[in-house]
Amino acid sequence: MKQDRVVLTLALLLAAMSSASPARAQRSNPTAAQPLQLSAFGAVAGVYTGLSEGKNFSLVAGVDLGLPPHLGMRPTLELRGLYPVDNGVVDSQRDILGGLKVDFLLNHRLHPYADFLFGRGQMNYGSAGYYYKNYIYDLTTTYVYSPGAGLDFRIADHLAIKVDGQFQRWSSAPTPSGNVYSKVGSLGLVYIFDFNRHGVIR
Repeated sequence: MKQDRVVLTLALLLAAMSSASPARAQRSNPTAAQPLQLSAFGAVAGVYTGLSEGKNFSLVAGVDLGLPPHLGMRPTLELRGLYPVDNGVVDSQRDILGGLKVDFLLNHRLHPYADFLFGRGQMNYGSAGYYYKNYIYDLTTTYVYSPGAGLDFRIADHLAIKVDGQFQRWSSAPTPSGNVYSKVGSLGLVYIFDFNRHGVIR
């Protein structure tokens, strides 16, 4: 993916490349971006659950469908899941979320992004449950709202390193407000599928 240029810049680039060979023009032309781009990612995550200093070590996996870029940004539909490797001393969180991500196409390698995801999650409260106001909670299921941001750094045509952070709001929790706010930090890899006949990914 390359950053989309304004009309004047595109005209100048096309004029500059007009003297190049067709093969070289295909390799250099930033307008050769694929209109749709599919990628998948996996990551390890540290989760601060927001309940009595609870912590989890978790796995994150997801898929992105990038839509046609516009003005240096690519809107992307994302689906991801969070699954705890450990149950946590206090609680553990798992969820499936989907929503919109916007990639900022600074250059071929560097793609920061912001997202807003929404879905369902489940909180499990350890082997002994969680005591609150004369009740013992085993688990709760609820809606999850998750704004976040991150960075994909391309290290090869099909591979990128992902650094991601999410701030999640969980409701129906055993707290005075009924909500908990968890923080998820992830580090992983992205695989970018190439449907371009010339093997060029932008």
